[in-house]
Amino acid sequence: MACMPDSTRARYDVVIVGAGHNGLTAAAYAARGGRSVLVLERADHVGGAAVSARPFAGVDARLSRYSYLVSLLPRRVVDELALPITLKRRRFSSYTPVADGGLLVDTQDDAATRASFRRLTGSDADFEAWGRFYAMTAEVARRLAPTLTEPLLPRSAVRDLVADGVGEDAWRALFEEPLGEVLRRTFADDVVRGVAATDGLIGTFADVDEPSLRQNRCFLYHVIGNGTGDWDVPVGGMGTVSGALHDAAVAAGATIVTSATVTAVDPGVSGVEVAWTDADGRTQGVTAGHVLAGCAPTELDRLLAGAGGGRGVGLGSDVGRTADLGGGPGPGTPDGAPNAEGELPASYPEGAQLKVNMLLKRLPRLRDDVDPVAAFSGTLHVNESLTQLQDAYAQAAAGRIPDLPPSEIYCHTLSDRTILGPSLASTEAQTITLFGLHMPTRLFRADPDGAREQALRATLASLNSVLAEPIEDVLALDADGAPCLEVRTPVDLEGDVGLPGGHIFHRDLTWPFAESDADAGRWGVETDHPRVLLAGAGARRGGGVSGIPGRAAAMAVLAR
Repeated sequence: MACMPDSTRARYDVVIVGAGHNGLTAAAYAARGGRSVLVLERADHVGGAAVSARPFAGVDARLSRYSYLVSLLPRRVVDELALPITLKRRRFSSYTPVADGGLLVDTQDDAATRASFRRLTGSDADFEAWGRFYAMTAEVARRLAPTLTEPLLPRSAVRDLVADGVGEDAWRALFEEPLGEVLRRTFADDVVRGVAATDGLIGTFADVDEPSLRQNRCFLYHVIGNGTGDWDVPVGGMGTVSGALHDAAVAAGATIVTSATVTAVDPGVSGVEVAWTDADGRTQGVTAGHVLAGCAPTELDRLLAGAGGGRGVGLGSDVGRTADLGGGPGPGTPDGAPNAEGELPASYPEGAQLKVNMLLKRLPRLRDDVDPVAAFSGTLHVNESLTQLQDAYAQAAAGRIPDLPPSEIYCHTLSDRTILGPSLASTEAQTITLFGLHMPTRLFRADPDGAREQALRATLASLNSVLAEPIEDVLALDADGAPCLEVRTPVDLEGDVGLPGGHIFHRDLTWPFAESDADAGRWGVETDHPRVLLAGAGARRGGGVSGIPGRAAAMAVLAR
């Protein structure tokens, strides 16, 4: 997938640090705009966290190893770059086991969903409240999603867009009041409240009542994707998305170099000096008209400091008030490294999830008589009532792995069996992704291996508490006879794909608008260095597999 840079070229219009999906998006747009583009990636492959892999020895199953669903990737990006990808819509939104029953949300059968709500709650009240609430978020999504690929609107304009078009209550519920208050007021049942709350806690360590509203920002991004909020299955796995972006960038003329570890970014008046170490350990260098950082802001901090430019990226613009947005110095700088007790500076990003990939011989049995295909093809919620979520948060905040970890499960192969080789595709085998909530980095720093094992045991026990048989009984075995199970903590993700603190969004998500009128009209990627821009998830309107910040960084360069 890689090639060597032109050895005769001493300067590129654009150098991109990191070939994750956002870096590749930026490369494709910039190259199509006539700029010379060099992409430098420290791994030996492209894609970052949006990749497919065969994690189990001798087993032909290509799992979306880290990122696994697509919601925020705008149709506009797919069309503009002519990406040959297919996304499948899931009929069933979710299933939540409760005792010997459960709550099934079927987006194509209101009568069945109403009956399921009635069995759980004893009335139609929460079903009707559910319909009103998500009709409101859908209308907000329809209005807000198109703004994500345009220059930033001021907060006042977005407020008018929502309040005038949907209502003042919608603006207050999503942008001003803590999510917990809104859900308690909207729904009577604790399980229903919890099912809705999880969208505010994916990869975000937060109390649902936090005044900071970080949980609201996370919730908003989970319900506005492409104007619908639907989370779709990438046919062929997440690697097909990054592969298509790679091909678009190369076809447009971008040069992509893997096994290239960038060591310094040094902005000057006439250009930016970029240094890297190649696969043979040799130091290379080039001058860029602009540098687009597809890496995390903390990593950009480290690269700028390594060039002697002082600590920190100096994100004084709208995108980067680091104290507010969770940025800060990167690993390796004095203030960015954990201390001897494993404690992190308050400004350093912190992930909050346990990722478990599994291959099953068949789907496990449920206690309910629900169709297993319906239960597992959407999102299966495990011990995620609002009370259970809050209890888990409190235990994790106190430094303990939760006794009953909440988690969400998704089965790719019920929607797309192309990720299985011929020997598996004709069997009952299924891939399962478990995403555990409230597993912050702080729990794993001091003893990564021991804490990982403890967290896995607790999580599997939590899952087994809602099944009719232990998940261990249906795990497939790899070629060595070991269970097909892979577990990654935030510390693992930091090492695997360079996510600071294992934070899947690089840092806490931000509101998708300019915080002040002075920053309106910008792209949310600017830093205090005019020639250095953010192009990854840590930019404003970042997070998720979207390509939005990569496109925004390219648009900012092409407009200059």
